Amino acid sequence: MDARDVIKVGMSAERLLVVPAERTVGHFVADMPLVYATPMMILEMEMASADAIAPYLEPGWITLGTEVDIRHTAATPVGWRVRSVARVIAVERRVIRFEVEAFNDKRRIGDGRHARGLVNADTFMRHFGAG
Repeated sequence: MDARDVIKVGMSAERLLVVPAERTVGHFVADMPLVYATPMMILEMEMASADAIAPYLEPGWITLGTEVDIRHTAATPVGWRVRSVARVIAVERRVIRFEVEAFNDKRRIGDGRHARGLVNADTFMRHFGAG
């Protein structure tokens, strides 16, 4: 499968989350504040990116995150909403590149770039002995 045949620049998706205590830095690291953890923000950005293109992939094809270049610029406490947005900015044969952003109830809290690699799920699983 060639991503250029089905994925187009401008495709986008967003995800909404109310920050639970389980996604805070304080949940993972003792004596740290209960604010939205950077890896959790990146996870939501990656998932929004996958959501933007998943409906267009041929059956049996998936994407896996391969690159992240993200800034986390503002804290978000438990109970606040976070909206993560991803938009396709470039498409190569097997790589899709995204611009990503995250916003809390008051402002933008993160932004950056993300890339996902296009793989055949069965071939990938056989290669790694899974599935």
